[in-house]
Amino acid sequence: MTPDYHNIFKDMINKKYPNLKNECEIILRKNRLSALDVIALNKIISGKVNNKSCIENQKYRAYDENSIIKILQYGQKYKLNNVHLSRHFNISRNTVTKWKRNFLGNQLF
Repeated sequence: MTPDYHNIFKDMINKKYPNLKNECEIILRKNRLSALDVIALNKIISGKVNNKSCIENQKYRAYDENSIIKILQYGQKYKLNNVHLSRHFNISRNTVTKWKRNFLGNQLF
């Protein structure tokens, strides 16, 4: 059972952040939100956060298989190495390496 992110974010936007409704509307139109969509919505709502809280929040991120594949495809499209890809998505280089090892063999890009 997964959380209903549509309702969670809609309630948050309607009650606390009505000024961000237009920015979040495009993402919330989707039938199913991916992990990348949830992270994007969270960034829009929370705005710029300090480095300490960003590091703390990074510990609790989880990515589904489709999100991992999108991240790896983004890296291939823009010819990013592991360091640049990890900096862009704020994830560990070791995580990117592990994903490439596991998914590049299984998925054709």
